[in-house]
Amino acid sequence: MSKDYNNPAFKKLLEKLQEESWQLELLISGFAIFGLFTAYDSIVFYFNEADATGQEYKKVAFTVIRISCIILIFSLLVHVLLRGLWIGALGLRYVSGEIDYEELNYSEKFTRYLKKKVGSFDKYIGTLENYCSIIFAASFLLIFYVLAMTGIISTIGFIGNNIISSEWLPEWLRLWIGVPLILFVVFGMILTFIDYITQGFLKRKKWISKFYFPFYWVFSFITLSFLYRPIVYNFLDNKFGRRFTLILFPLFIIVALSFSLRYNFSNYFSSKIASSDYISNSENYEDLIDEKSGFIDNVVIQSKVIKEHYIKLFVPYSEGIEDRVFNFNEGLRPKKDIRGLDTDAFSSGDNGFITSDSLRREYLATFNKIYYAKIDTTIVDSEFIVSQTKKGTMGFETFLPTDNLTKGKHVLEFKRMGLTNNNDTIYLSLRKIPFWYYPD
Repeated sequence: MSKDYNNPAFKKLLEKLQEESWQLELLISGFAIFGLFTAYDSIVFYFNEADATGQEYKKVAFTVIRISCIILIFSLLVHVLLRGLWIGALGLRYVSGEIDYEELNYSEKFTRYLKKKVGSFDKYIGTLENYCSIIFAASFLLIFYVLAMTGIISTIGFIGNNIISSEWLPEWLRLWIGVPLILFVVFGMILTFIDYITQGFLKRKKWISKFYFPFYWVFSFITLSFLYRPIVYNFLDNKFGRRFTLILFPLFIIVALSFSLRYNFSNYFSSKIASSDYISNSENYEDLIDEKSGFIDNVVIQSKVIKEHYIKLFVPYSEGIEDRVFNFNEGLRPKKDIRGLDTDAFSSGDNGFITSDSLRREYLATFNKIYYAKIDTTIVDSEFIVSQTKKGTMGFETFLPTDNLTKGKHVLEFKRMGLTNNNDTIYLSLRKIPFWYYPD
């Protein structure tokens, strides 16, 4: 069919489809909005998990997915509202026809003004139709713009990490290759943005276009614009589309900022303030964590009020913890670090994991040496083991006795050892969690 795009029959089919496209638009918008609202909590959960455990690649991926989800929800809701208004206008036209300004019997001044500003009812319906169709197309175009920005940032990060900071290339080669590549990408990014906001100015001037073309060609792959370029140029070849394109970028910024708004109810306190000896944050108590997600991204104890004769202390795993273990015990650092993205498709056996029981015990011994807990001013003996929560959060768990505690308020402080630049040992407080001890 794609080979017959000049065929009159094919053009007639397209015209028929575009006349009936509003039905597909509403159907897709409805299913998409429902699916996006359903998936949003899971997206936030995986984003928080990646942020807490230091999985940078996963964090970037779910940041992009989260932004895309927000954009689609906002734009598709606007599309559905305008389509609803359009359908209502069509129904009203069936009943009432055109606007009869003479029947309104207004003064001559108001009649002239309304005819000029309001105009024909059919024109109003046609304008609504144009906005609905363009918003629906722009909803998905904005997602590609997000992917384009991600591609540019990822390219800069890849050059910086794998060329400029590479250990397998000599320094002179890293600089001679990496720096020009970074400059090319940054300069190309600026030119691409200028060309976007000026709606193709760099392509119009003959001598500028020759200079800009290599950047345009490379960035068509970095930004994946070869996938959506026909839609962009279809926007730009008419006045209405050009006007709408101008507001896409500001609209993108406004939508992003609107989802970051919050109301401050106090000059001194916020729900985001971490727990301390005088503040208790629900994220540090396992029974107060949202049961729907069940994800633990901070140091937790079982409850704010301890009734048992023990305190369960759980510390979620992060790559930062493993890095510190390696810093304190270089013998545990593997020759090949397998942390990061992996697949089972081409792996076999233990998939590269350390299987030596003695090394795992040494790993835990080093962790127990670095990390420890205090209740009030007393260091409590503890032995952390590797454990998982019901929702699969991996971490380190121990149980602290409460035999010597008096009834009332206490503060559990989770601390770790650290090393200065001079390899001097320091002790850092990571979290203070207040609790009340009232045994059964």
